[in-house]
Amino acid sequence: MNNHVLQLEPLTAEAFRPYGTVVDTGETSPVLINDGNTQKFANLLPLDCEHQDGRVAVHLYRSIARELPLTVHGLERHPLGSQAFWPLSNRPYIVVVAPPDPSLDESAICAFLASGSQAIQYHRGTWHHYQISLETDSDYLVLDREGPGDNCDEVTLSQPLTITR
Repeated sequence: MNNHVLQLEPLTAEAFRPYGTVVDTGETSPVLINDGNTQKFANLLPLDCEHQDGRVAVHLYRSIARELPLTVHGLERHPLGSQAFWPLSNRPYIVVVAPPDPSLDESAICAFLASGSQAIQYHRGTWHHYQISLETDSDYLVLDREGPGDNCDEVTLSQPLTITR
């Protein structure tokens, strides 16, 4: 079985729009609160977790650092709610996605290199790989759907995918 090679592209809000939202506080204007001592970055992620009586759950994920080239064997999607990852370790990470659809179109898979200051939120149903940390193990604040129903579909790729710079 041959691997397909996928090159990383920079994560931008425009390129990521079909899959979700990118938040980069370096590109967002805060509101000053608390007598000017706090910068508030408000309403950054359009969470979509209420489908079928779901609710937002907050988690901390710690991901082991990986090196490139990296082989990807499968993707997952959450059909009942969006999912957001906010890096806490200020380290780059990789985002692998395909458009939201009941079945995965393997030819549409793409990979982005995110900076440690960029958070991402997947639209409900977007196919994705789990977060891939680079350089060192990294922590992520994860906002996810919790509630009734089967909210995780997983697929194995017909051929492994190799991610390179």
